[in-house]
Amino acid sequence: MIEFFKTQHLIESMVGERIVPGVNYAFIKKKQVFTSTVGFASLMPKVEQLSPFALYDLASLTKVLGTTNVFLKLKEEGKLNFTEPLHEFIPEFKDDRIRLSHLLTHTSGIRGWIPNRDELAAPDLLKAIVSLPVTDEFETKMRYADTNFVLLGLVLEKIYGLPVQDIIMQEIILPAKLKETMFRPQACDCVPTAFTEQGRLLQGIVHDPKARVLGKDCGSAGLFSNLEDLIKMTQAYLGLRHDVLPLKQDTLANLFQVETPKNVHPRSWGWDLRFDPVDLHPLIYHTGFTGTFILIDRLNQTAMIVLTNRIHPSGHNHVFLAMREKIVDTFLKENIYKG
Repeated sequence: MIEFFKTQHLIESMVGERIVPGVNYAFIKKKQVFTSTVGFASLMPKVEQLSPFALYDLASLTKVLGTTNVFLKLKEEGKLNFTEPLHEFIPEFKDDRIRLSHLLTHTSGIRGWIPNRDELAAPDLLKAIVSLPVTDEFETKMRYADTNFVLLGLVLEKIYGLPVQDIIMQEIILPAKLKETMFRPQACDCVPTAFTEQGRLLQGIVHDPKARVLGKDCGSAGLFSNLEDLIKMTQAYLGLRHDVLPLKQDTLANLFQVETPKNVHPRSWGWDLRFDPVDLHPLIYHTGFTGTFILIDRLNQTAMIVLTNRIHPSGHNHVFLAMREKIVDTFLKENIYKG
């Protein structure tokens, strides 16, 4: 019996308190799966009921479900070991200290402001990203940044000779037979996200401005999916299904460990980590700006998937961030291993 009653109440209260229009969510506990759909797909320009099968803009979940998995596959095949310098693949990037491992754990220290970023055409934006400086945060601080995964996408393009989003589909999504996971969905299948400054409602079009500009060359955002496909993928991370991700179980099990230096915020390859409040075993965790998040506990064989649309109708929604933290903490307390 799946019993995450307090967590469930908090998730559904986000709709009642109008923090989000609606939510599709799931709890997994070994072979059991509980799913629920509450609320609306959109509030403006008209109120629409939410479907259990609706596709969401996954935003930064693209980093772990797509880009990271391609890198794990290359590591598994002995083609990379993540100690390779970035400039080996992108010679325009001059600092030879930056390794693939730094990008995968957000410890690269690459940081900087790009003037008029959202007005730049794709070639100019990529040139600006490749030219960003490495700060004194290198290896001493974990600072989460899309830049790391845009650069990782460019590395994959050098290796495969294809746009990174085509690589993700070819190497991960299509072999997994995830028919509702894609970069270019039909608008009518998707929950609409925010209105742009020009008053255009984004639906089936990626919300992240960099991803819109870079198109197929963006490894940091762009995937759309629904609850059903994400349950399958999460079951693969839990070790419950071996027919989804084209990765060995050892590779997936090894994700649940710290890959950052001591005294730096702990992260795995791609994923953030949370820790069980009793024995401190790691869980993998990731969020998306649009209001999506996944928390996976391989040891307990439990997981939580939450798909919301926290940027509809407006992107200014900081109440959601506090609520998300409360939901995660409550899940961890209810998830304590009972033998």
